[in-house]
Amino acid sequence: MSKLTHLNKQGEAHMVDVGAKPSTEREAVAEGIIRMKPETLALIVEGGHKKGDVLATARIAGILAAKKTAELIPLCHPIPVTAIEIELTPQPETASVLARATVRTQAQTGVEMEALAAVEIALLTVYDMCKAVDRGMEITDIRLVSKHGGRSGPWQRGQD
Repeated sequence: MSKLTHLNKQGEAHMVDVGAKPSTEREAVAEGIIRMKPETLALIVEGGHKKGDVLATARIAGILAAKKTAELIPLCHPIPVTAIEIELTPQPETASVLARATVRTQAQTGVEMEALAAVEIALLTVYDMCKAVDRGMEITDIRLVSKHGGRSGPWQRGQD
C-alpha cells in the first residue's frame, strides 16, 4: 500500500514538493449526478427557468471551480490548466443531470482535484438555481473516472 504523500515524517500535513518532477501532459476526467423531480428536469431542459439557462450557468461555474481549485483545497498546488471541458447531460429516464469534467495541463502534478471540483461546483450550481422548486435534489456519485500522465501512469475506474 502506498503512503499518504501529504503527511511528513512526523505525521503532520504539508504540501508535497513537486519541484524535481518533470512537467508532463496530464488529464483527469471526473463525473457526478444530481437527481431531481421529473418536473424540475423538464424545467431545465425546456429553458423555462426564470433565473436563466441552468446548464450554461453550471458549465461556467464548473470551469471557474477548476481554475480556482488550489484556493479551495489547502494542500493542492496551483497549476496552469490548459483545457477544461464540462458536459452536462440531462438523463430523463432517471430524472437527473450527469456532469462530466475533463481537465488538462502540462505540469508537475495532476489535475484530478480540478476535475472533481469542477463536477461538484457545476452540480451545486444546478442545485442553487433550482432549489426554489425542488429542495429534495440529491448530488451523488462524484468520482474520478480516469487520469493520464505523470509518474504513476494511467488509471481507469474499474481497472484497478
